[in-house]
Amino acid sequence: MSLPTTPSQTVGPFFSIGLNRLCTNNFCPPEIPGERITIHGRVLDGDNQPVPDAILEIWQANTSGNFPHYGSHQPDTLANFNGFGRVATNDDGEFQFTTIKPGPTLGPNNHSQAPHLSINLFMRGLLKHLVTRLYFPNDPLHTTDFALNLIEPNRRATLIAEKSATDPATFEWNIHLQGPQETVFFDS
Repeated sequence: MSLPTTPSQTVGPFFSIGLNRLCTNNFCPPEIPGERITIHGRVLDGDNQPVPDAILEIWQANTSGNFPHYGSHQPDTLANFNGFGRVATNDDGEFQFTTIKPGPTLGPNNHSQAPHLSINLFMRGLLKHLVTRLYFPNDPLHTTDFALNLIEPNRRATLIAEKSATDPATFEWNIHLQGPQETVFFDS
C-alpha cells in the first residue's frame, strides 16, 4: 500500500479561515485621548521575500502607560480602549494599523520601560508564535529599558521604528524573520 506524501507545511495557512475576521487596522476609537499614530511595515522571510499570510497581534498600554484591565474603574474616555488588536499582512507582506502612542510602563523593580508595542507574530510554518517589541525612535528611556538592555547594542535597531519622511504621525517598521537584519525575538 502506498500513501501520499505528508505536506511540508507544519501549520496553516488557516489564518484567513479563523483569524482574519478578528483583524482591523484601527485599534483605537476616536474618543480615546492620545497621539494618533500609524504603523506601516512588512514581514519578510530569510530571502527578503514578503510573507503574505502572517498575523500580528499587538498588545499595548494607553497614553498614560496603563494596560486596560477588564472590571477596573477606568475613566469613561478609556472604557473603549482595550489595548489589543490584530492585523494581517497582504500579498506583499505589508501591514498597517492606527492606534495611540503608548506611554512608559512599569517594568521589573518598578523601573520605567520605554513606550513600546508588544507583538506576537503568527504565520504558516510556525509551531509557536514569535514575540517581539516595537519601540519608538529617540526615546530617552531606551537607555534604561530592561528588555532593550538584554539585547546586544548593534541589534537593538531591529526593534526601533523609524519616523516616515512624509508623515510625522507614521512610523515604518519591518519584521525580518532571518538574515543580517533579523528582528530580535524574545522567548515567551
